[in-house]
Amino acid sequence: MMYKLQRLELVESLERKGITDKAFLKAMREVEREKFIPSGVRHHSYTDIALPIGYGQTISQPYTIGIMTQALDIAKGDKVLEIGTGSGYQAALLEKMGAKVYSIERHFDIYNEAVKRFDKLNIRVHCKHGDGTIGWEEFAPFEKIIVTAGSPGVPENLKKQLAIRGKMVIPVGNKFSQTLQVLTKLADDEFDVEDIPEFAFVPLIGREGWKDQ
Repeated sequence: MMYKLQRLELVESLERKGITDKAFLKAMREVEREKFIPSGVRHHSYTDIALPIGYGQTISQPYTIGIMTQALDIAKGDKVLEIGTGSGYQAALLEKMGAKVYSIERHFDIYNEAVKRFDKLNIRVHCKHGDGTIGWEEFAPFEKIIVTAGSPGVPENLKKQLAIRGKMVIPVGNKFSQTLQVLTKLADDEFDVEDIPEFAFVPLIGREGWKDQ
């Protein structure tokens, strides 16, 4: 009951900050964020901050998740590619909104934990362990693509795998600060780009991202 009240309070705070997507807010009310957060920081489940999930990775701040998801303009039935499964919380929200979610995670332990979590919570997400920067060509094109780590640029493979009139949200910049880019694909090599500053994500590692240290 305590978590439910905190969840509703968090959703109200996001509405005050300008998150208006009704389907997203409904999903936020229903998906239990505490089930995606390590026990040591679970008491912060409904604080509007990013939290560590181990292996140097984080679960994003709820407001950031709201900004990104709202920018995607999810419609029921959209095929969505998520780069960076992480805890699985973002994918769970997208699935609750009626999207068909395909999610890639490069860190095997995080991938394995997310798959177990999805099974336990009966969340239907197609998962893959691998380099997210090269996308998932087998299931392309995607109506929406969301990248949950900061990239030095927009990977060409992801551009190719985005459907015409599709949207991609990706943080682009250096390893410490990024601008959220919202790309709408107008034609094969033509994109409309909107910039939303300023964010800080963990680095996107891969062939078309940052090199692994």
